[in-house]
Amino acid sequence: MIELHTDWKNIPETARGTVAALGNFDGVHQGHVHLLRALAAARPDRPLSVVTFNPHPRQLFRPQDPNFRLMLPSVRTKILAENGVKHVFQIPFDEQFSHLSAEEFVEDILLRRLGIVHIACGADFAFGHRRVGNTDYLEKLLTRHEVGMTCVSPLMDEGGPISSSRIRRWLQEGYPEKAMQELGRPWSIVGPVVKGDQRGRLLGFPTANIPLGEQLEPARGAYAVRITLPDGRILPGVANVGRRPTINDGKESRLEVHLFDFDEDLYGQTLSVALIALLREEKRFSGLDELKEQIAVDAQQARQILAR
Repeated sequence: MIELHTDWKNIPETARGTVAALGNFDGVHQGHVHLLRALAAARPDRPLSVVTFNPHPRQLFRPQDPNFRLMLPSVRTKILAENGVKHVFQIPFDEQFSHLSAEEFVEDILLRRLGIVHIACGADFAFGHRRVGNTDYLEKLLTRHEVGMTCVSPLMDEGGPISSSRIRRWLQEGYPEKAMQELGRPWSIVGPVVKGDQRGRLLGFPTANIPLGEQLEPARGAYAVRITLPDGRILPGVANVGRRPTINDGKESRLEVHLFDFDEDLYGQTLSVALIALLREEKRFSGLDELKEQIAVDAQQARQILAR
């Protein structure tokens, strides 16, 4: 069972004395798992924890950027638990916190407040106001307090270091299968089903509409998907990400999911939609009849891919 701590000023005594990996852990990809395993191997005698942030620092410093999160914080916690993490210290990253010095972050928060006894991070980890702290400085501060440190080199593949930014690029370019390889699982969009305009039902393909929220918008188009329901059932389907140019919607992008051979009410339920393969890019059709024909083709192709 994992424990999530969002108030670093009031950490229970039972959560102190852990070994902690530092980072944003957006996506919890194979490189992150590599870091966690290295820490667990270095100090198997202590509970494994993660020190991370919400919102992501980039959201504070570059609020004009498009949404980029690979996963919501709640999903991150779940995946971390699946990888042996017992405690997540999720620090609220605000203007005041961003002005802490590197020394204050280590000595006041990590050591005094959280009571961490060993720390692991990637070789490029930077921290403190204006990111002035690096791994050499971190080791120096920790040595002063007789706290151990494990600096882990990035996990590499034929394309270089596995990273969240590279996974985002694969998704934005329409390669969910490449993102899947680096994540170690399919990439999913998670969100509640909201009321739509019922056009999918009129076209013969009723859809569950899920807002992207702060999650990354992948390449627009039609996808073969697998949908996980709140009760744990995993069902095949076809989905569209985009702005529905044929209908001239023109609003923000959304995810519309059609579940094969399914007729239950999903409004208000939270679904996890895993993108398996991009079937085609978003395009404008001459009218609803042509759109309906294309959706039927997409659905058939999705069934074939998911059956393999």
